Amino acid sequence: MGKAAPSVRPPVVLLVDDQAIVVEAIRRILASQPEIQFHACTDVALAIPTARQLKPTVILQDLVMPGVDGFTLVRFFRADPDTAGVPIIVLSSKEDPRDKSRAFETGASDYLVKIPDSIELIARIRAHSKSYLLQVERDEAYRALEALKLELQASNLELARISNQDALTGLANRRRFDETLDTECRRAARDQMPLSLVMTDVDFFKKYNDAYGHPAGDGCLRHVARALASVIRRPADLAARYGGEEFALILPSTTQEGASHVAETLRAGVEALAIPHAGSNVAAHVTLSLGIATIEPGHPLAPAALIEHADAALYAAKHGGRNRWAIYSPPRDQHQ
Repeated sequence: MGKAAPSVRPPVVLLVDDQAIVVEAIRRILASQPEIQFHACTDVALAIPTARQLKPTVILQDLVMPGVDGFTLVRFFRADPDTAGVPIIVLSSKEDPRDKSRAFETGASDYLVKIPDSIELIARIRAHSKSYLLQVERDEAYRALEALKLELQASNLELARISNQDALTGLANRRRFDETLDTECRRAARDQMPLSLVMTDVDFFKKYNDAYGHPAGDGCLRHVARALASVIRRPADLAARYGGEEFALILPSTTQEGASHVAETLRAGVEALAIPHAGSNVAAHVTLSLGIATIEPGHPLAPAALIEHADAALYAAKHGGRNRWAIYSPPRDQHQ
């Protein structure tokens, strides 16, 4: 079965002419075409509001009318957003090349000497109306396509956000952490800038879950995640959930000293939350242990090596009593 042709609205004609004899003549010509809707406006002052209301597909208008000349009215129609694209067929009492040229210059679509031949008038009305309606359909389809495109872009952005976000905490997930660390390690090597990584986890988190249950444990991780997010000060910094109760901070262009300040701010911030932790061997509330590793300018490291160094520093912080941070140093760990 063949595909049905798209339906096009029937022509809607608005005639603007103050002469009743012309209005009646045009009405009779179009009466033989019942699908063509005919409307007339004999008051030029009402031409624009009438067109706005009727939404014609073709406008027929006289060139000589009381109060305003036809060329000015064409300009008015073209200046109004509701009628700017509607075809205008100018009706003139004479075949004057200068008037015809001026009509086209002001925005007319066609020029006929009145009263025009019925076959020619109907043919031109149909042709202009069809062209206009197809253009309207194309414009509407384009706008719909643009709206769909924007909606798709928004959906893709949301999908990308979700695919890079940890569902529980709202922080960056492990995937985004790995991608960002790889990018920042390359940038640090290229630009000869420092790069710091802070690894941290919740002290005795298994005991917390055992004592308070997993829903409370999830709530605890969300509190810690908000504390991590709060120490982020620059767009390039990244707070991520590394896995389980372990989190990470990627701090581009940050020295060891700067990373230490961030780590202490985070440690103190979580301690200040005073989340009860009866199972902790360190304090009566939830605490963090943190490990810091820094890539110094001129000493590039692969992402895996930087993670290994930060993990080693984290282990040193735990070994040193927890609720503290430690800095990785090649000879030996410096406990804080």
